[in-house]
Amino acid sequence: MSHETLAVILFLSFVAGTLAITVWASRHTKDATDFYAGGRSFSGVQNGLAIGGDYMSAASFLGIAGLIALYGYDGFLYSIGFLVAWLVALLLVAELLRNSGRFTMADVLAFRMSPRPVRTAAGVSTIAVSIFYLLAQMVGAGALVALLFGFTGDFAKGATIALVGALMIIYVVFGGMKGTTWVQIVKAVLLMGGATLVTLLVLGKFGFNLSTLLRDAAEQSGKNEAFLEPGLRYATEATGLTGKLDLISLGLALVLGTAGLPHILIRFYTTPTARDARKSVFWGIGIIGAFYLLTLVLGFGAAALVGTETIREQNTAGNTAAPQLAEAIGNDIFGDAGGTILLAVIAAVAFATILAVVAGLTLASSSSFAHDLYAHVFKKGTATERDEIRVARIAALVIGAVSIVLGIYAQRLNVAFLVALAFAVAASGNLPAILYSLFWKRFNTAGAVAAIYGGLGSAIFLVVFSPVVSGNERALFTDADFSWFPLENPGIISIPFGFVCGWLGTIFSKESNGGKYAEIEVRALTGAGAEKAVHH
Repeated sequence: MSHETLAVILFLSFVAGTLAITVWASRHTKDATDFYAGGRSFSGVQNGLAIGGDYMSAASFLGIAGLIALYGYDGFLYSIGFLVAWLVALLLVAELLRNSGRFTMADVLAFRMSPRPVRTAAGVSTIAVSIFYLLAQMVGAGALVALLFGFTGDFAKGATIALVGALMIIYVVFGGMKGTTWVQIVKAVLLMGGATLVTLLVLGKFGFNLSTLLRDAAEQSGKNEAFLEPGLRYATEATGLTGKLDLISLGLALVLGTAGLPHILIRFYTTPTARDARKSVFWGIGIIGAFYLLTLVLGFGAAALVGTETIREQNTAGNTAAPQLAEAIGNDIFGDAGGTILLAVIAAVAFATILAVVAGLTLASSSSFAHDLYAHVFKKGTATERDEIRVARIAALVIGAVSIVLGIYAQRLNVAFLVALAFAVAASGNLPAILYSLFWKRFNTAGAVAAIYGGLGSAIFLVVFSPVVSGNERALFTDADFSWFPLENPGIISIPFGFVCGWLGTIFSKESNGGKYAEIEVRALTGAGAEKAVHH
């Protein structure tokens, strides 16, 4: 049996299994709490696995392995950044947010402020971040299918992106948070299993000696010692000061971004108690930490056994390094049939990864549209729960369609890099508003709106005029050049700008509500009243 046939069978069996979960969940989704927060019925361990499933995206699995395979040490910086980010989420956001909100990030902000402008800003920001992140998953799906079936045309990749989009819409529309969470738990187990298997086979090939693996990877890369040292992609001699600033900018975005990502924030609402929310972050960190250690072996293993040139020939951004490694190590140990099976398994797991993450993202953005914009801004709180869920399902359709179209255009970009942009946008707009809201008594409506729009607007504005969009052969538009902002990641400018906007908006507005701040402080620290509807 060819690897294409086997991969399709495995992938279809995963899809069939997850669709069965979705059908089951749709029968148990009775009200808004079920649709948005899974009925708050998930234990700390279950939610920890789901957080892992939500976070270990195509960017982590395909993008980081590819970056390490192409750039060695510099690629591993993504793993470190993504992992350290969890400490910010755990220490500053997870428990307080779960206690003081209900379904979306905006619930926390709207509690002590004028709800309509704040919910509008938070809704716009959530949808913008989700679409950036969705783009990365779609690009990963296109690259995978091209590798599996040997497609070279853009049409086939586009068709794949459309298929992934259609499936994610089905998960969200029918399964809501319950279905999506179970899909993520299944996927986290599959991904950890697949990545661990390939890692053990690679280490076994090198006698479980990491230094032998690193030495071989450095030799095969053609860069020798430089492959194991900083400076191949970021802060290279050629880029000078710009490169150093770009590296700091990327680090800031990665470390601060997680605590502002809407699809991660809504995960905290699915646990019955604050203690479970905290526990789920611990489990999430354990699973994710172990996974990022595996990406180290996957990336350097791909460089050593597949070779950086072979990886580049298949996909210039390196997005197919992990599946190529699976095929190479399988061939080496078990012969052609082993390589075929292993490639098919890893490709099916990567597809599962993409489907689970896009479902989580689509749910976050459609929930925000229905709960924040439709129910509270357009309908001013008069919408019924049934109306709200219907609108969330329509929003999932629209957001899915938009991300399919954009994904077809962005196929040349590395997926880990696209996610770093989503992190920058989240850290610039959402994070200042959340932190100020939880910790600053004087903070008010004008400050919240200024922080979100200022951070979000500056991040997107700088990305549009950066080398990512135009001016070189790796850009989105290769035949145009309107890039005057030199950095690839806007975080170093847009994150402080978001915080400054929030501060300025607050001090120039006379509005202040000390009583509401005292109330949200008690709620955040004790969880009292967390189950009740948010007042506005």
